[in-house]
Amino acid sequence: MGMADECCCMQLIDGNGEFNVDGLENFVRTTKLNHCGLSYAVVAIMGPQSSGKSTLMNHLFHTNFREMDAFRGRSQTTKGIWIAKCVGIEPFTIAMDLEGSDSRERGEDDTTFEKQSALFALAIADIVLINMWCHDIGREQAANKPLLKTVFQTPLEYLEPILREDIQKIWDAVPKPQTLKNTPLSEFFNVEVTALSSYEEKEGQFKEQVAELRQRFFHSISPGGLAGDRQGVVPASGFSFSAQQIWRVIKENKDLDLPAHKVMVATVRCEEIANDKLRRLSADEGWLALEEAVQEGPVSGFGKRLSSVLDTYLSEYDMEAVYFDEGVRNAKRKQLESKALDFVYPTYSTLLGHLRSKAFESFKIQLEQSLKKGEGFAASVRTCTQSCMLEFDRGCADAAIRQAKWDASKVREKLRRDIDTEASSVRSVKLSAIIADHEKNLTEALSGPVESLFEVGDEDTWASIRRLLKRETEAAVLKFSTAIAGFEMDQAAVDTMVQNLRSYARNVVVKKAREEAGKVLIRMKDRFSTVFNHDNDSLPRVWTGKEDIRTITKDARAASLRLLSVMAAIRLDEKPDKVESLLFSSLMDGTAAASLPRDRSIGDSVDPLASSMWEEVSPQDKLITPVQCKSLWRQFKAETEYTVTQAISAQEAHKKNNNWMPPPWAILAMAVLGFNEFILLLKNPLYLMILFVAYLLLRALWVQMDIAAEFRHGALPGILSISSKFLPTIMNLIRRLAEEAQGQRPPEASRPQQSLASQSFRYQTPPPAGSSSIPESSVSSNISSSESEFESSGLNLIRRRSTNIPEAESS
Repeated sequence: MGMADECCCMQLIDGNGEFNVDGLENFVRTTKLNHCGLSYAVVAIMGPQSSGKSTLMNHLFHTNFREMDAFRGRSQTTKGIWIAKCVGIEPFTIAMDLEGSDSRERGEDDTTFEKQSALFALAIADIVLINMWCHDIGREQAANKPLLKTVFQTPLEYLEPILREDIQKIWDAVPKPQTLKNTPLSEFFNVEVTALSSYEEKEGQFKEQVAELRQRFFHSISPGGLAGDRQGVVPASGFSFSAQQIWRVIKENKDLDLPAHKVMVATVRCEEIANDKLRRLSADEGWLALEEAVQEGPVSGFGKRLSSVLDTYLSEYDMEAVYFDEGVRNAKRKQLESKALDFVYPTYSTLLGHLRSKAFESFKIQLEQSLKKGEGFAASVRTCTQSCMLEFDRGCADAAIRQAKWDASKVREKLRRDIDTEASSVRSVKLSAIIADHEKNLTEALSGPVESLFEVGDEDTWASIRRLLKRETEAAVLKFSTAIAGFEMDQAAVDTMVQNLRSYARNVVVKKAREEAGKVLIRMKDRFSTVFNHDNDSLPRVWTGKEDIRTITKDARAASLRLLSVMAAIRLDEKPDKVESLLFSSLMDGTAAASLPRDRSIGDSVDPLASSMWEEVSPQDKLITPVQCKSLWRQFKAETEYTVTQAISAQEAHKKNNNWMPPPWAILAMAVLGFNEFILLLKNPLYLMILFVAYLLLRALWVQMDIAAEFRHGALPGILSISSKFLPTIMNLIRRLAEEAQGQRPPEASRPQQSLASQSFRYQTPPPAGSSSIPESSVSSNISSSESEFESSGLNLIRRRSTNIPEAESS
């Protein structure tokens, strides 16, 4: 690489004062100045035009600034300000060549740029060289005294006393702040004088002296170097921006506050560095992979991985911003850290959400498994809650990063609320299931037995129901208390639930009682039919004529009325009442209605059942009102009247059918008048034999034709039926006798099957006139059941009579 390429000479500010921003950026990038931190120096040179400044810089730092052509005479060679990298100098050193003063091109009055460039060099450079001819010392203008007033530079070594005296006079004459009025020059400037031979007259000696002077610029910023005690150095990465801002301030003719400028440069550069690190963080592959993994679910080691990524960019920031103002650097670092944390926090929040969801699902699974094992609900909730909260805390600890103390308490509280809500929900479901199960058991334990007790309907029905209710309720309460013990509820809640269970059991009985009360008429008719058609041994009655139908009817009605009194009111509190006595006195006593006192004011008798309430019975315990009882009893009597009538008819028919013997006087007359014939038969056995054969034939005809059954429906129907069967029966007997005579066994003679209708009594007795208000369907159903019962009784009577005939023959 050639020297021209290595030094990268470029014009920083042109003759019109325009700053070359792009050129400086390129210079910084090409020479890698931005990597130097504070390890760099700036050396500027100023002096009269054509005083050999560029030549000195090129020999001193191996740069390639443009030099004056001696054959063209004294003229302006360097325009504006140029910079170049000093070749072979350590540390990195920038050489700055300023436009010469007193130039003919700018004129005598245009010294503005000279002052601006001199002030710029003083602000930028660590070392300022003032190149002066020795014969110019002592002159006012040519010696650049106005310039010296601005930059306070030094003369040649052997003229040092003169120069120092002049400089001290200048320093004393410069207006200073009151606080710095007595401050010596040495507090701000280190003045040194170096003498060099003329390049034109003694080139070799000049080069030797320059080479010797070059050695002083090695490690110039180290302690003891030319700029070893410098302060307020702008880091190399901020050099470009700092130079731009200083020139802008100088051109705008504003006060140049270098400390404030330092802070401003640090602020801008640190912010640029911070933004760059934040941008690189957002595109970091490790971060992107971590962010993508978190979207899928919990990530193990999240905190360590994220902390490592953040540390990388924060460390890079610290390295690049280490040379800037400490206060600015730290403030921008905090901003960078805050922005970086804000950038990654949503992912952290997502991770916490996954951890919360995972812990919550774990709680539900563990709770379900624990309950399946039969452990108590409250104990299971505590154990599962503790386990899941510990799992969440461990996940949060794993997700925590070193750069921030993020608070996961809100997510933790939400998890706890979710767990409490879930536990409460499961608790309600489990308690509801337990309650429903015990209520179902109570319903099964009470409904059937209560219905059976109501079917019995005697004076002990309600006492039995109370005993049943108490026994089943206490058993259910004991089981229920054991079942909910694991929930560890307070006693008040337990008492409330137990009371609700007791109320439910009571309501089951009440509901069943109301259902049965709606079927009381059917129950009464069934009770009447049972008592009326069966004897004390529960055998079906056969109406033979010996039964007292009036008494039986009264007993059956009393049993039905007792059932009505049982169903009239709910008696679960063992309070005495007069329902039964009132019903019996009003409905069973035939003279009660006739003997009722009359209210003279209205002209009617006082009916104790003309009320909608029972005395000593609360309204909620009422099932059937007195008025309804009276109406039901009237309907009941109307619908059971036909059964009584049928029984009476059957009894009368039985008496008629069984009365075949003649009257006693007729038997006595036959015995007296037929005595001679009886003696004749005894004297002549042939007649007796004929009579015996005739008896056998008549007996056979009697059995074959079932004459007794035929005459049960009346004499005329019996005669007609016997006349139609007489000849076939005679022929059948003769055929059988013939077959027996020939030695053949006759087949079993099948008796003609008589239909059930022909053996039953069908007295179509019309119902009483007072039953016209009875529903037609109720009457018809009752009639059908009564007819069936009576037919069955009649059939049993016929069968018994049939079986009695062989017994008589055998006797």
